[in-house]
Amino acid sequence: MAMVASAARLLDPLDWARRRWLRLLGAWARPLMVDRDLRVALVASLMVVTATTATLLLPLWLLALGPIVWGVPHLVADLRYLVVGPGYHRRPLLWLVAGAPIVATGLGADLSVGLLGVAGAALLARASIDRRLVALAAIAGLASLVAVAGFLADIAFAHLHNFIAVALWWAWRPRARRLHWLPLALFAGASLLLISPLGLALADKTWALGRELGGIGVDYQLARLAPGVSVDLGLRLVLLFCFTQAIHYAVWLHLLPDDDRERRTPPTFRRSLLDLVRDLGWPVVAIAGGLSLVFALWAAFDLMEAGHGYFRLARFHGHLELTAATLLILEGRLRWSR
Repeated sequence: MAMVASAARLLDPLDWARRRWLRLLGAWARPLMVDRDLRVALVASLMVVTATTATLLLPLWLLALGPIVWGVPHLVADLRYLVVGPGYHRRPLLWLVAGAPIVATGLGADLSVGLLGVAGAALLARASIDRRLVALAAIAGLASLVAVAGFLADIAFAHLHNFIAVALWWAWRPRARRLHWLPLALFAGASLLLISPLGLALADKTWALGRELGGIGVDYQLARLAPGVSVDLGLRLVLLFCFTQAIHYAVWLHLLPDDDRERRTPPTFRRSLLDLVRDLGWPVVAIAGGLSLVFALWAAFDLMEAGHGYFRLARFHGHLELTAATLLILEGRLRWSR
């Protein structure tokens, strides 16, 4: 632990810079420090505006660099808040019945196998038989759609899982006020804009889809995110995915952590690292840090292959989010499912 404490002290300059910035803000800073609802709503709104602007200016850059920079940390957040936080890692049957299919999807199995894990979680949920039967019926319906859609189901799931994160954040804890509806309304409005012809027209005005990075151009993203549809609709789907993926990362790396902690005031950067190590253990944090460094170095030499490597590593995580969401709802851990 002495090594961890020493590493945490490396973050002291960031804490010093933040204290200086807060002093410069003066009286404006206090409400943001003590009022979590206000702080989270403001930060979330700024993130939506920033992500929308970046999508309309540099979507191909954001799609290429986002997974490299934020991908591994957001996988760690998945593990922390969806597995360790609720205590699911202490339920061996869940590891076997739900965990094995999720791991299989990470090794290349298709979406239907991942749904077996979701169904297993529903069976083992600590909930009434009625709730579990309703969940199993919904999962069976989803499995039928997957069977009909074929490979397009994976594409649809890739798009939809970004919205799962936003829904989880909205439902994560009781809120005294309705300030969170502002960023949610902005998110909905931005999503509608980017999937509309107007969003594509704005992107064309800025030549946004012409600025590729590392050989990753718009044709690559169309083949990955919108195969088999018209070019016009495909480009709009690429813009929408770029935006929702950025918000997906923002939820897991900032918004949900702020909402999850017991303290209403934000911790120091040093305290945040120490809390992370306490929750997950230093080996997990060290491995995650090593993986982030590996992907960064890999991307410096071959950005496209680094992206492929990350997506192979992270393929399981959408199924993990869906499985955990099923458990959280059935067991009444979300504010609207109690």
